[in-house]
Amino acid sequence: MAWRQLLLICLSAVALLSNVEEIFMQESDALNFLKKRSKRSPRSQDEVNVENRQKLRADELRREHHEEQRNEFENFVEEQNDEQEERSREAIEQWRQWHYDSLYPSYLYNRHHI
Repeated sequence: MAWRQLLLICLSAVALLSNVEEIFMQESDALNFLKKRSKRSPRSQDEVNVENRQKLRADELRREHHEEQRNEFENFVEEQNDEQEERSREAIEQWRQWHYDSLYPSYLYNRHHI
């Protein structure tokens, strides 16, 4: 009895599957649609073109990213150098004001000569 029930279930499943195939697509179309290329078979020119476009796009994005990073770093270094230059200039200016090094030295700086 169990065998008969199993057989009926299988037959009903096959009937349902045959109806489903008619609704969606032919079996040959489905096989071609799902068929995968083996690893040893040559790729079509379309596949090669798509892969090359993807590689070129990835290279372009990588190049843009590196260029942005380089520009940001160059701007950062330039700002740091400008700030350091400004601090040095201020320090030199303060030193010159304190150590007046013109042709006429300040009175207080050279008071030991008087």
